[in-house]
Amino acid sequence: MNNKQILAALEIADHELRLIVGEFFNTRFNVIKVERVLCSGVESGQIIDQPMVSEAIRKMVDSASLKIGAAIEKVLLCVPSIDAERIGVKVNVRVDSIDKKITILDIRNAVKKAMSTPIDEQYALINAVCVRYTCNGITTRRMPIGDISDELTVHLDLLCANRQIAFDYVACVENAKLQILDISLDSFAVAKEACLFEQAVDQNVIVLKLERESTSMALLHEGRFASCDVIPHGIGNWIAKVSDLVQLPLDVASRLVKFNGRVEPESCKTSPIYIWSLDGVTSTISEQELCDIMKEPAEKWIDEIKSASEPIVSSMKTSVVLTGEGAEIEGLAESLQKALGCSVKRYFPETLGVRSSALTGVLGMFYVYADTRIALGDTEGCVNMEQFMKSVQVKPIKSADDNTITNKLKNILFDNKEKD
Repeated sequence: MNNKQILAALEIADHELRLIVGEFFNTRFNVIKVERVLCSGVESGQIIDQPMVSEAIRKMVDSASLKIGAAIEKVLLCVPSIDAERIGVKVNVRVDSIDKKITILDIRNAVKKAMSTPIDEQYALINAVCVRYTCNGITTRRMPIGDISDELTVHLDLLCANRQIAFDYVACVENAKLQILDISLDSFAVAKEACLFEQAVDQNVIVLKLERESTSMALLHEGRFASCDVIPHGIGNWIAKVSDLVQLPLDVASRLVKFNGRVEPESCKTSPIYIWSLDGVTSTISEQELCDIMKEPAEKWIDEIKSASEPIVSSMKTSVVLTGEGAEIEGLAESLQKALGCSVKRYFPETLGVRSSALTGVLGMFYVYADTRIALGDTEGCVNMEQFMKSVQVKPIKSADDNTITNKLKNILFDNKEKD
């Protein structure tokens, strides 16, 4: 129990904050608490109201801390991939051990050496990812721990984010009186959670993260993160159109679009799916009517994705993975598959407690950090463990004999004597 490590991952999305508290136990990940709080301080992936975002983070973290019985002091932070850049580097290190066997320390030295590589001042280094290893003329994707060699060459990808955007996100978290244990691009975290790097070894994989105000489109090629572009179009336009045309609050329109909306009109039904009353007038909306309203903005989004991905799809075998909040809309993946002419699948995490496509990125932060611990040797947690261990201590269970009528009467009599 002393080795228990509780982690907390945070994503500041364009309309809400997402927090997951969990732990790795016997190679399995267990979710302890999930929090999702609406926040309007972010616009198109950029912070427009830092005090508002910081206050919302603080309230959400305080609520989660109260429920798990321990203070959350650090977080793993997920930042948007806007203007993200990949820099490939190759690092050579001497194997210092007496027997010339490669150890994890040699790989850590290579990673630290790569992280000192000068980068453009408009970027901030976010992730240093080991891609391949070369020793004795043999290149492999696995860590060559135990192999005998005088020198080790490590091929790494330095993933960089827009400096100003990254610093604004970090400032919001620090102003909420939290430390940042690790940081990652949201597209990279999504790919980690969905195990997409393995799928991208012999084909292109396009990762579409559809959110309220934007869609990030990341390309994975040859088992590595290649590039990322952001399209300023999300399901917020679809929700706003439904809200305006049928005079419903945005939160209601949001639930209708995500959980009742369909993009394929031929499969829609005409029976009512929602009923409401306004100024004494009762109104209803059917699945078909909702689908008709969503049709135009959905087709526009599909056309934008098709235009942006067509050069990639035509170059070699490509598959598309749809995730993010918008992936919950039925029929969207099928319609996109028809337009692109390649495989399009939705991704939903299989971990119990976080089976929502909107949580894919923040959940992936745990696996990004798990790899970071191997590469850099970090072993810190995010929660005050002394408080947590006290909150989960098992109280002794009374035996069946203690619940007999005789013992209950004795307890009552002794209690009365003590009061007298």
